Amino acid sequence: MTDTIHRLQAIDTAALSRFDAVIDVRSPGEFAEDHLPGAENLPVLDDAQRAEVGTIYVQESKFRARRLGAAHVARNIAAHLDGALADRPSGFQPLVYCWRGGQRSHAMATILSQVGWRTTLLVGGYRTWRRHVTERLYGEPPAPKLILLDGGTGTAKTEILGRLAERGVQALDLEGLAEHRGSLLGALPGRPQPGQKLFESRLLAALERLDPNRPVVVEAESSKIGEIMLPPVLWRAMQTAARIEVCAPTAERATYLAQTYRDLAEDRAALHAALARLPRHHSRERLEEWRRLADTRAFSALAEALIESHYDPAYRRSSREDVRPRLGVITLPTLDPGSQERAADVVGRLVEGYKV
Repeated sequence: MTDTIHRLQAIDTAALSRFDAVIDVRSPGEFAEDHLPGAENLPVLDDAQRAEVGTIYVQESKFRARRLGAAHVARNIAAHLDGALADRPSGFQPLVYCWRGGQRSHAMATILSQVGWRTTLLVGGYRTWRRHVTERLYGEPPAPKLILLDGGTGTAKTEILGRLAERGVQALDLEGLAEHRGSLLGALPGRPQPGQKLFESRLLAALERLDPNRPVVVEAESSKIGEIMLPPVLWRAMQTAARIEVCAPTAERATYLAQTYRDLAEDRAALHAALARLPRHHSRERLEEWRRLADTRAFSALAEALIESHYDPAYRRSSREDVRPRLGVITLPTLDPGSQERAADVVGRLVEGYKV
């Protein structure tokens, strides 16, 4: 049989769009740590098989390890052909990769090409993608043209950001990419954040889809979202970007937070753990009162107390030191969906009229 595998030397988000599927043949554990945007995991060795083969290779016999690995790979590829790949048409064009473009991806690519599919192998595998991510996020690339959506905690900035995107305004949802709501209580119960590498892959894919000649609205954040660190080029751009501030009454913000964070509020252990992470400058009496409000399910009262004694004082301190230009202040009497729509309209007009 003739090897008709095509080879791709370099990769970016635009290149990925040329393929019908991006197939990651690494183990599920490797895939979970990071993968190319939009990739589907069809492992030729699962985690246990990979560990078994590696152990035999090092401790017993290279020949036995290769023979066992080949048997696993053959069975797994056959299962994928009968399963996930069973309905792919004759014109199917996949891109296949493994860790470094070696035996695992070549085995899958060989079989797929012999089926008759136009199959491309990513030379260098995942490491080629990772080099691209590192170069683009850490190699002094041009900074994006940002406008910050600023405001105190609980002013519905995330929802407004989403409504901007629906209007065609370029928006970058960092909290969505990091799977975290940004504040001290922002962890999503039962949903761990992605690792730093996976976040960076998601971030770069989002950045490469943007028009570099148009401004991008991003929610004001610290340099760290939960456990995720923002790349320096993005953080520097955020530190100098013009900002639009959203304001709303404390009671409205408290109601909004109680609704938005209801999943956390209803998980008593997670809520107490979040309160335990509050800075030490809060008195023992105040922390006890907040825990009591949590235990009695007085979530709006708890949110209002946190806004007044924790979030707003910190926001006021940072605002006094903020020298970034302010494009406008939007004051919302309520935070219902209608107010969010009107805020998005105003922000959209401000963005359109701003020359970065």
